[in-house]
Amino acid sequence: MSTPPTLDRVAIATLKGVGPKMAEKLASLSIRSVQDFLFHLPLRYQDRTRITPIGALQPGMDAVIEGDVKAADIVFGRRRSLVCRLQDGTGTVTLRFFHFSAAQKQNLTQGTRLRCYGEARRGASGLEFYHPEYQAVDPGQPLNIETSLTPIYPSTEGLSQLGWRKLNQQALQLLQPNTLIEWLPDIPTINGQQIRLEQALLYLHQPPTDAPTQLLREGEHPYQQRLAFEELLAHNLSLLKLRQQTQQQGAPSFTDGDQLSQQFIEQLGFTLTSAQQRVVTEINNDLQQRKPMLRLVQGDVGSGKTVVAALAAIKALASGYQVALMAPTEILAEQHFNNFCQWLQPLGISLGWLTGKVKGKQRSQQLTAIAEHQTQMIIGTHALFQDEVQFAKLGLVIIDEQHRFGVHQRLALKEKARQEVGHPHQLIMTATPIPRTLAMSAYADLDTSVIDELPPGRTPINTVVIDNGRRAQVIERIRSACSEQRQAYWVCTLIEESETLAAQAAEDSCELLTAALPDLKVGLIHGRMKADQKVAVMEAFKTHQLDVLVATTVIEVGVDVPNASLMIIENAERLGLAQLHQLRGRVGRGSTASHCVLMYQSPLGQLGKQRLQTMRASSDGFVIAEKDLALRGPGELLGTRQTGLMQLRIADLERDSHLLEQVQATAEQLLRQHPEAIDPLIKRWLADSEQYAQV
Repeated sequence: MSTPPTLDRVAIATLKGVGPKMAEKLASLSIRSVQDFLFHLPLRYQDRTRITPIGALQPGMDAVIEGDVKAADIVFGRRRSLVCRLQDGTGTVTLRFFHFSAAQKQNLTQGTRLRCYGEARRGASGLEFYHPEYQAVDPGQPLNIETSLTPIYPSTEGLSQLGWRKLNQQALQLLQPNTLIEWLPDIPTINGQQIRLEQALLYLHQPPTDAPTQLLREGEHPYQQRLAFEELLAHNLSLLKLRQQTQQQGAPSFTDGDQLSQQFIEQLGFTLTSAQQRVVTEINNDLQQRKPMLRLVQGDVGSGKTVVAALAAIKALASGYQVALMAPTEILAEQHFNNFCQWLQPLGISLGWLTGKVKGKQRSQQLTAIAEHQTQMIIGTHALFQDEVQFAKLGLVIIDEQHRFGVHQRLALKEKARQEVGHPHQLIMTATPIPRTLAMSAYADLDTSVIDELPPGRTPINTVVIDNGRRAQVIERIRSACSEQRQAYWVCTLIEESETLAAQAAEDSCELLTAALPDLKVGLIHGRMKADQKVAVMEAFKTHQLDVLVATTVIEVGVDVPNASLMIIENAERLGLAQLHQLRGRVGRGSTASHCVLMYQSPLGQLGKQRLQTMRASSDGFVIAEKDLALRGPGELLGTRQTGLMQLRIADLERDSHLLEQVQATAEQLLRQHPEAIDPLIKRWLADSEQYAQV
């Protein structure tokens, strides 16, 4: 007797009912083999294991009913509908169809017995079922009642749930011992029991009638957890494989720069914190290796990440290589350019500047300077990885605020290094602390360093929460702070993500504050202003030509004005915790006590209340990040760009975070001892998502 083929090799077209068109529809859901089909799990389940008497129906109840057709007529109201009255001896109910055919009406003749499934809702004639599923019952051959819960699958146009169930029955018949390969070295133990793949899939496609529906609904059933474990493992492996591929390519080793680094530290005028020194040592150890550094530096707002990045840049520059620093916004790129010019030009290092706004002759001159190594360090936005940008000898890439870029964009910069130079080292910085759960999963290809200490002299920021109705008091607070030669920010937010509306709101606030505070100089900055206008306003604020800066959230990252000690955030309940924390971090940068006023519009919703309470209670970015993860979930926290690879089908990063340590240990074991299992596991779970690894 021949061994049946493994189901990853059995094309979906072998199932009855799957022709070319159906195969195309299934392929749009990444289903090409029977294995793919089995890993396309139900979204939820319906209980069709008992028939409910019509007289016992309640509004909102999903139920199976059986009865005889009393009448079926076409009714003309606001919409034409086919109305069928069904009775079973305990009561009568209406079946209503807005989409129907003449044949359907003819089949619903008086006396026909039907079994239906749907939701009972209040309608014009009492309880009604809208477009229920139904089958005619032959009195001589009564239909069997379902013996398991009925799965409801994620679907696509032209594929009914009945169609899914028919295909499902065929696929499950092919699921026999050894038709699915267990690629894990040990069968995972979940809640004390070892669970095989085949066992988990059979159960989840056809749960028994006594299945714990609450656990299934919440994704916490051991069989769901078994599959979540393997899915998280596949994602982890895909990133580790990407890291392995990167590190096999070789990179330049930077051993020079100690003297230049010492010069730089001496001119700073302050001592590095022990946390900064620790992270600099970790980076220097990486930069000496002949394999590319892939390191994420996390540090709360104001912890001194940029100085650490500057020391890494000096090592590369002193060794004769170029450095590219990429920031997500023009304001942040400009801030970095000013800082690095101030720090590095006295050391004899030439710097260049490239963003989308640099045009014409200036742009072509800059591109030539980069290509001919006249410019040693280049700072800019995503314009740095456009095709026309060619580096002479790129050795280090620094990316700020990684969550604003995707994996693809980060990897695209490596292509900018010439082959003979080797793969550039990568240093990624973020001031948005990443909860451990996300760091272990979405950033598994990176080593992580944490600057967990603020420079001495920083004073804690006092945060208060105030109703919008007390605006006059807040304006008085600004007057008081500015009378002591301090400066203030006033940040406007909107529900709509519209730069035009945000700009308008900021303009209105600017007019109001100018009128209310005639003795103070009030400035305005928003996203619709030209780059040079924004730079001029920021410079005026930095040099204290302005007392108050009214802004949209464009000032969220990178703006550093130590004399600003008061931050007002209007409609703060509309922002996420990470953004609120970033904005608050624009103050508290000097030695004076700083304050952040979170103004909210009543009535305050539950989510808004939780966010504002968290902000008032904590200034620790990591505590805030964990709370943000709990409130918003990983998808929103990572942002759409970063979640290119984190399209999880079964697992949930927050719910299943307890699995991650075991996932990491298993991934490392597979890499060391069972490399042959890695590609099949990635293919099983990320068939269409893994192309990013080839970037």
